[in-house]
Amino acid sequence: MHRSRGLAATLALTLTGLGAGIGLGLVPQAAAITPPVAFTADALPTWQPNGVVWALAEANGTVFAGGTFSAVRPPAGGAGTEQEAVNFVALDAATGAPTACKLSFTVGGGTATVRALTLSPDKKTLYAGGYFGAVNGLPVSSLAAIDVATCAPKASFRPAFTATVRALAVTGDTVYAGGDFLTVSGQPRQRFAAVAAVDGALRPFRADADEPGRAVELTPDGSKVLLGGDFFTVNGTGSHALAVVDATSGALTKAYPGFIETNSVVKDIATDGTGFYTANEGTGGGVFDGRIALDLSDYGQRWRDTCLGATQAVLPHQNVLYSASHAHDCSSVGEFPDGRRHHLLAQPTTGTGKLGWSPDTNDGIGEGIGPRVMAVGAKAGVQYLWVGGEFTTVNGAGQQSLTRFASTGDTGAPTVPVAGAAAFTPGKVQVRWRTSLDLDDGTLTYRVYRNGNAAPVATLNADSLFFKRPQASWTDTSVTPGQTYTYRVSATDAAGNTSALSAPATVTVPTSPEVYPAQVRADGAQLYWRYDESALPYVGDSSDGGNSAGVHLNGPALRRTPAAVTGPSTAIGFNGTDNRVYADRRQTIGSTYTLETWFRTGTTRGGKILGFGNNQDHGSNRYDKHLYMADDGRLVFGVYTGGFRTVTTPAAYNDNQWHHVVATQGPGGMVLYVDGAQRGTLGVTTHENYSGYWHAGGDSLGGWPNRPTSDLWAGQMDETAVYPTVLTAAQVQNHFTLAKAPADTVAEVTAAEDTYANAGAPGTNFGTSGSLAVRGNPLYASYLRFNLPAAPPGTVLKSAALAIRTSTMSGAGTADTVSVVPVTGAWTEAGTTYADRPALGAPVLGSFAGIPDGSAVHTTVLDPAAVAGALGRSYSVALTGSGGDALWLWSSEAQANEGTPKLTLTFGAP
Repeated sequence: MHRSRGLAATLALTLTGLGAGIGLGLVPQAAAITPPVAFTADALPTWQPNGVVWALAEANGTVFAGGTFSAVRPPAGGAGTEQEAVNFVALDAATGAPTACKLSFTVGGGTATVRALTLSPDKKTLYAGGYFGAVNGLPVSSLAAIDVATCAPKASFRPAFTATVRALAVTGDTVYAGGDFLTVSGQPRQRFAAVAAVDGALRPFRADADEPGRAVELTPDGSKVLLGGDFFTVNGTGSHALAVVDATSGALTKAYPGFIETNSVVKDIATDGTGFYTANEGTGGGVFDGRIALDLSDYGQRWRDTCLGATQAVLPHQNVLYSASHAHDCSSVGEFPDGRRHHLLAQPTTGTGKLGWSPDTNDGIGEGIGPRVMAVGAKAGVQYLWVGGEFTTVNGAGQQSLTRFASTGDTGAPTVPVAGAAAFTPGKVQVRWRTSLDLDDGTLTYRVYRNGNAAPVATLNADSLFFKRPQASWTDTSVTPGQTYTYRVSATDAAGNTSALSAPATVTVPTSPEVYPAQVRADGAQLYWRYDESALPYVGDSSDGGNSAGVHLNGPALRRTPAAVTGPSTAIGFNGTDNRVYADRRQTIGSTYTLETWFRTGTTRGGKILGFGNNQDHGSNRYDKHLYMADDGRLVFGVYTGGFRTVTTPAAYNDNQWHHVVATQGPGGMVLYVDGAQRGTLGVTTHENYSGYWHAGGDSLGGWPNRPTSDLWAGQMDETAVYPTVLTAAQVQNHFTLAKAPADTVAEVTAAEDTYANAGAPGTNFGTSGSLAVRGNPLYASYLRFNLPAAPPGTVLKSAALAIRTSTMSGAGTADTVSVVPVTGAWTEAGTTYADRPALGAPVLGSFAGIPDGSAVHTTVLDPAAVAGALGRSYSVALTGSGGDALWLWSSEAQANEGTPKLTLTFGAP
């Protein structure tokens, strides 16, 4: 065992329950990490062995590491050269560098290894167990005592273990060992034994087990010993993998027959002031790989975490249980589905829910397990969580077998939010984003910036974990119909580390409601994917409340046109080979629901269009409540009730035309609609009950009737929605009709020419300048020319808005009113000066009532009647000031072209 606990209960609790470094007094928890997590996820530079680390222990700022290796080398980019280290190294807890303590663990035949390290309660003696025959040449037999002060093995401590010692625990006078041995010092002791701490003399303690022991731990009061391993009996009584025995005699106090699966073992045990925790590993099907918390009061179970992915080590610290494993499937506890491995996790000691701490390693060498052991060390008021094992990377960077994390110094910024914006009604914009990932902060602060302003328009907090990154959103109600707005979002952790700004999300506020999305929202959709994103991998949820965002897998084609619904919306394209969309949100589906989407395809290989499954980026092994297409183009709606229950259309729909499909299930059974008309029914009111995720574009279909050639569907999709209710036939027909209703269209027109005139330089032309200027006295006036499109057939101009951007120079804003007026005289960008500036007309088309300093976009609505008269030809306006405070703007010649003056024109039905 790699941690010592025993009669010095107070000393032991300083590490695990009370949060203090042993011998150093109380160490404050890092204020820059989301509580109750006590460590950052930023791996510190640490010297690294060239093999596997099996054991760790700490004493007074020094961390001891044992394992199977021959040398240690500096971290990547670190100073120093490789040093010999024969299965043992002592390192400074604060620097990660080797100390002067050198020990060599060797054996005459076979491969020597150190498998367990633990300290005496006074921290003066280090006990090492494993398979070795000498320490620095002193003959020993797989268990040795080291004087910490002199770094020398104690010749007086000479127990004789005949096989590998895998676990250790110690009190003030006794060392407890577990392993593979059958005798100790010539006496029968099967897998567990106790020897005197001073000289290794065998104790009468007998806790004989029929299979190897892997974990030994003491209860905080020192009266009981907790045993873990592969065994099925202890002292002849059935107790698989776990047992509690008397610390003096070894008599069985608590047996656990049938408590842990027969194909699973206990690899580690750790205690705190209230309970003990097991790390479990299984082999084969139906294994138990997770963690168990048990109470010290009655040794009964407090909770059980059934994640799959063998757990190698557990460490309770400040009410958090840190674990080393390769967890790959935590769906049984409502968390991430089967997928890639996650090697370092944290959860409250009171429950199974994961916390916001998830640094990671790879599987590494040897058995490909990753991390195997953990310990806490402290020095100079800082605590360090050390992790050892067989990994070769940490957080994606090269680092072998040893790493450490500190209680202070969080430097890792959250990932950049992926943001979008949508507007369905004239007075609101929904700004939404996929919450960011921070490996040591479960709660992040998000700031929303509008039109490039330096100050945020909104600040809010949201929670996220690596497997649960819900959509966060904010509604901007201070928007003007017809105007275009740009939003960016940043994420900040508790330490103040801030991500870069998201890519801009731009939206034009409609002058009248968009009828189709407004109706979908009004009818209660709880998932609504419109597929209007311009960047991977986030699919925004446009439902009212919006917390069912999606993730693009393998890059579907974005912004396909024409879309299924009239208006500015776009569609998504799936290749039928490897890309699709899955939901971020895990949920269960009630007894009533509706699936709805639009699709267009010419495929003859079929595939799943929309459905529910229990995995995300891997194929599900439970899947129903789905719509799929047979190879011949017919549509199938199916649920699973112990058998496959399906409704199939008579006609095919792989004709490269847009089609609307809706499937409902409720008290009236199953109904399938296509293009607003009912195409089949079935009197089945139940479906398979499980937790899972919605998928669009593909998922598993094994075993289903009319199974297509491909599980993944090729074609375009639009306006996918899921409702918790059954849509009526009238609602379905209404949606189909509204999709083709006339919708507003938006045209954005950038300035074809722009320049300004300066009264202080009457003969100078500024046509190539990157700036524009406006002032009333002395005069600066700016001139803008736009080539306007004609109104689309059957529409009129409903609104016009002018957008400008202030430059980055100090004092670029103005306190004066800036007016937009028509230009009546002739002018050109290359020929205009103050001396021959064009004449201006009336009336005022729009105005800015002062513009603050700071580079940002500002818009004003123009008189649509005046602009409408110029549709289909060139149209010029001027910007004029009312006083002596100059306004400085970017022109179309500005670098990066980010500030080009722009007109946004909205056309709609008369």
